[in-house]
Amino acid sequence: MKLSESRREVLEELQTTVAAPALPNNATETVAPGGGKDNHFSKLREKFMNELNKIPLPPWALIAIAIVAVLLILTCCFCVCKKCLFKKKNKKKGKEKGGKNAINMKDVKDLGKTMKDQDDDDDAETGLTDGEDKEQPKEVEKLGKLQYSLDYDFQNNQLMVGIIQAAELPALDMGGTSDPYVKLFLMPDKKKKFETKVHRKTLNPVFNEQFTFKVPYAELGGKTLVLTVYDFDRFSKHDVIGDVKVPMNTVDFGHVTEEWRDLVSAEKEEQEKLGDICFSLRYVPTAGKLTVVILEAKNLKKMDVGGLSDPYVKIHLMQNGKRLKKKKK
Repeated sequence: MKLSESRREVLEELQTTVAAPALPNNATETVAPGGGKDNHFSKLREKFMNELNKIPLPPWALIAIAIVAVLLILTCCFCVCKKCLFKKKNKKKGKEKGGKNAINMKDVKDLGKTMKDQDDDDDAETGLTDGEDKEQPKEVEKLGKLQYSLDYDFQNNQLMVGIIQAAELPALDMGGTSDPYVKLFLMPDKKKKFETKVHRKTLNPVFNEQFTFKVPYAELGGKTLVLTVYDFDRFSKHDVIGDVKVPMNTVDFGHVTEEWRDLVSAEKEEQEKLGDICFSLRYVPTAGKLTVVILEAKNLKKMDVGGLSDPYVKIHLMQNGKRLKKKKK
């Protein structure tokens, strides 16, 4: 792009003004004070103008670019100043807010001490220690309840125990029911025991059975009546549902006592070791024949005076509690 004539004239005048006059060969160059600086400034301005002339842009475009650059610089300065002022303002507010809402550690300690003293006062009123307070109450398993009656015949020295009924027993069989019966005895004598009839598939059996213990009244106070409810199983050990223990020294025999008691978990009785027996069974459906073979017995209980026994085996075939056949080997 060609420059305008007016612009050329201005540039030529500047170059003529800036250019230094040529000195004759025999003339001595005299440098005025500060003349070196003016000469250097003139050279820089001349160089700048030469570079400016090389840019293919009109003057108005250069002026616009310069204005935009100045505006950008001013905008950046304004943003930096604003940001600094905003930080100082927030810092000041934070200090004021912290001063108002600051936590006083002394007040916190006093509050904690007050709450502790209050808890100690509550424990003193209730009579609970720290260990008892932390202990959570265990959920009691519901095993049902048993109704019984007690009476004593002073003329015949007989304790009469009536097993009336049981209710809300747990289901221990696969069908959602149980086959309950009650076993009772007087502690510490466990040899004489009585049992009720088995009631099939029910959780609320009605027994209405009575049993008699021959015991003098003078000895009755040191005994405890134990009523244990079992679930009958035909092919395995009977399951204990729960029991009720009645100390005789807590019963008033001046009248007939009849009451309901909740069943509690029964203590496992230690089974007396009587020995082991090994046998085999074989059934032939086509012939309808059951073969039982007694192989051996070991660890049997000593029954004779000499510390030995004379064992034999007796076999019973039972059906619904009735004996069908009997064999002796």
